[in-house]
Amino acid sequence: MPQVNPEILVWARQSAGLNMENAAAKLGFRDSSISSATEKLAAIEYGQREPTRPQLLKMATQYRRPLLTFYLPKPPKQVDLGVDFRSMARDRGHREEGILDALVRDVRARQSMVRDVLEDEEEDEEIPFVGSHCIKDGPQAVLTSLKTGLGFDPQMYRAQPTTSAAFHLLRRKAEVSGIFVLLKGDLGNYQTSIETSVFRGFSIADKVAPFIVINDQDAKSAWSFTLLHETVHLLLGQTGISGEYDENEIERFCDDVASECLLPANALSLLKIQNGSEIGETSSLIGDFARKFKVSRTMVAYKAFRSFLINRESYAQLSALFRQQWRSEREYTREIARRQEGGPNYYAVRRHRLGGRIVNLVGRMVAAQALSTSRASRILGVAPRQVRPLLEAAPSS
Repeated sequence: MPQVNPEILVWARQSAGLNMENAAAKLGFRDSSISSATEKLAAIEYGQREPTRPQLLKMATQYRRPLLTFYLPKPPKQVDLGVDFRSMARDRGHREEGILDALVRDVRARQSMVRDVLEDEEEDEEIPFVGSHCIKDGPQAVLTSLKTGLGFDPQMYRAQPTTSAAFHLLRRKAEVSGIFVLLKGDLGNYQTSIETSVFRGFSIADKVAPFIVINDQDAKSAWSFTLLHETVHLLLGQTGISGEYDENEIERFCDDVASECLLPANALSLLKIQNGSEIGETSSLIGDFARKFKVSRTMVAYKAFRSFLINRESYAQLSALFRQQWRSEREYTREIARRQEGGPNYYAVRRHRLGGRIVNLVGRMVAAQALSTSRASRILGVAPRQVRPLLEAAPSS
């Protein structure tokens, strides 16, 4: 049997988003009188001990890698993210980028399988708006195509009772237009959650099976903006990854088009704020305004900054304030959820994150015996035994 390169083992663990302690626990290592569980894993990763085949099989499962990967001579190149639109100045650690690498690799594999299914069943009609524009066309032309392609009705959007309901409406519009919209911000557990400072959205500008991934670790009020932002990338024919409000030309262009779609510049006349106003008062006015228009407070602050209602310093202060408030609210909500018994149905949550378009496609193909259960499980990201319960579960509200 060929030997395993220890460098491969380190790469596989890190790219799965696991530190030594978590990996040792997941792999079943136990403390002993001679060495700790972490030290046992370290000995293997340092090349002091050869992993057994059962240990490699566990690594393949926990690190989400084919067994043959561990016999490669060296770690493969990082997955192609497409264009990285994120600011290079952001401080992102190796672990966070490793988790993101695994997430993008997973999404790319699913997208490829979805495209194959559509081609096999001769449902591979190209979507005309993908790649239909370039940035030189200007924001107004792209905005018009964005609204037309999605059938976006701003009045209907704002008439929804909550920002979540407004997002669900927009998501359904996007899926009807042919886009697969996934909510995914981790690798299946909270220990691999990816902050929005690492990524906010991801687009695959495929004309047959375009994908958009929204980081669901972000505030729900921001999901609609991210969906529109990534749809602009599709219109520009750009596959890539986006971060938080960045200042490079392309990201600013996508931000401006998405924000104008949700909140036209002329609507800001209703926002009675001025440069130099007290931050607490300004944040309160922005909060009321954001609830009315079903958008995030940070997006309103961004729009106000771009329209010269507030200066850069005020925008930075407001963004930091809103981020801190949201994180505190998120932790409070999670703590309440931990104390409550039961919780939402697992399969309903999975359906919600996957989106109706991909679930319905897999359901149709499984029913027509055009898709095996094992292949369906890979597209849906669940175990084969979970495919049917997921397809039969009631959608999450």
